[in-house]
Amino acid sequence: QVHLVESGGGLVQPGGSLRLSCAASGFIFSNYAMSWYRQAPGKERELVAYISTAGDRTSYADSVKGRFTISRDNAKTTVYLQMNSLKPEDTAVYYCRRWGRPEWGQGTQVTVSP
Repeated sequence: QVHLVESGGGLVQPGGSLRLSCAASGFIFSNYAMSWYRQAPGKERELVAYISTAGDRTSYADSVKGRFTISRDNAKTTVYLQMNSLKPEDTAVYYCRRWGRPEWGQGTQVTVSP
C-alpha cells in the first residue's frame, strides 16, 4: 500500500523558515515525479511545487517562486520542501503526492503568524 507521511510543519513568524519532509513507501519512488500541494481554510487545494523523477526539473507556483525549494533523495525515498521568507498567506495544510496519482498523505500544518 502507498504511504505518504508529511512532517516538519509548525508555527513560525513571518520571514521565518521551515523544512517539510514527505516520507514515501509502497511504490518504486524513483519512478515517480512528486509534488507538494497546500490547502488554506476556505480555499481549494493548490499545487505548490513539482519535481521530476531524477530531481533535475522543478516548477513552482508563482506565489512561492524564489522562496520555496523542492528537492528529493531517492535513496531515502523522501521529498522535501524548503520554505523561506514565509508569509501569513502561506498558512495552510501541506500535502505531498505522486504526480498523476490519487493518494494523499495526512498533511502537515504550517502556520505563519506573529
